Amino acid sequence: MERLIVDDRIKKSRTPARLDLAQSGTGLVLGLFMWVHMLLVASILLGKGSFNFVARTMELSFLSDTGHGYPSAVFMAVFCVFSLFIIHAALGVRKFPISWKQHTIIRSQMGMMKHSDTNLWYWQVVTGFIMFFLGSVHLFIMLTNPGRIDPYLSSDRVFSASMWPLYLILLVCVEVHGTIGLYRLCMKWGWFGGKDPVKSREKLKMIKNRATIFFLAIGSLALLVFFIIGWRHSDRAGEPYNHRLVERVEAAVITEAEPVAAEPEEAAEAEASEEAPGETEEAAEVEASEESPVEAVEATETEAAPLETAEAAAAEASEETPAHSDAHGEPEANHHTTPDEE
Repeated sequence: MERLIVDDRIKKSRTPARLDLAQSGTGLVLGLFMWVHMLLVASILLGKGSFNFVARTMELSFLSDTGHGYPSAVFMAVFCVFSLFIIHAALGVRKFPISWKQHTIIRSQMGMMKHSDTNLWYWQVVTGFIMFFLGSVHLFIMLTNPGRIDPYLSSDRVFSASMWPLYLILLVCVEVHGTIGLYRLCMKWGWFGGKDPVKSREKLKMIKNRATIFFLAIGSLALLVFFIIGWRHSDRAGEPYNHRLVERVEAAVITEAEPVAAEPEEAAEAEASEEAPGETEEAAEVEASEESPVEAVEATETEAAPLETAEAAAAEASEETPAHSDAHGEPEANHHTTPDEE
C-alpha cells in the first residue's frame, strides 16, 4: 500500500480566508444598514411630515441656507451602498451551486442531515439570488433620482409606477437574508458565544426570529401606507410634497370651520335683537359714538349752528317789534278823547 506524502513546505494561499473576511465585513455593514434603513422608512407610519423630515435630513438640509438640502449627499450614500452590494454579491456567488447537479446534491444532503443551520444557509442563498436582481433595480432608481424622495413621490413610485410587487418581494428577501446573515456571522466568528455555546446558539436564533418578524411587520405596514397615499395622490402623480402648502391648507380648513361653530351665537344675537329693538338701537348709538367721537362732535356743532341762527333772528325781530307797536299805538290814543274836549 502506497503512502500518501504531503509536502508541508508548499505555501498555503490565504486568499480564500481574505475573501471570507471581506464577505463577512460587507455583509455586516449591509445588514446593519438595512435595519437602520427600515426604521427610517417606517417613519411614514408617524405621518407624511415625519417622513419628509427624515428625507430632508438625509439630504443634509440643516447645512443648507435655503433648507432644500443637497441631493448629491443621497447620491453618494446610494453609490457606496450599491458598490458594497455588488462586492458582497460577487463574493457570495463563489459558494453558490453553479449547476443543477450541485443543487441536487445539496438538497439531498439537507434532507439527510436535517440541520437547521444548513437550511438557513440554503434560504440565504435563494434570497440572495433574488435580491441581486430586485435590489439592483431599486438601487438604480435611487441612484438616478436622489432628489425625488418625499412622501408623495415615493408613494407615486409604489402605486402609480406599480412598483409595490417588487418592493414587497424585496422586503421579504432582504429581511430574511439579512437576519440569517447576521446570525451566521455570530456563529462563524464566535461572537456572543458565552460560556455555553448551545444556549448562546438558541438565544441568537430567538433574537433572529423576533428581529425578522419585527422588521417584516413594520416594513409591510410602511408599504401599505405608501400604497394608500399613492392611491389618494394618483390624480396628481409626480407632484412633490410641500410641507408649507400643507400647513396653509390645514390652517384654511380650520379658519373655515370657525364660523360654522359660531352659528349658534349669531342666532342668539339675532333673537336678542328681535326681542329688544330699542336696546339694540341704543347700543348701536353708543357704539357709533364710541367708534367715531370726532364725527359726533362735528354733528353736534352742525346741529347747534341752526339754533344760533334762529336765536339771532328772534333777537332782531324782538328789537323791531316795539317800534311797530308804538306806531300803531298813536292813532289809538288820538281816538280816545278826554271829558274836557267833549
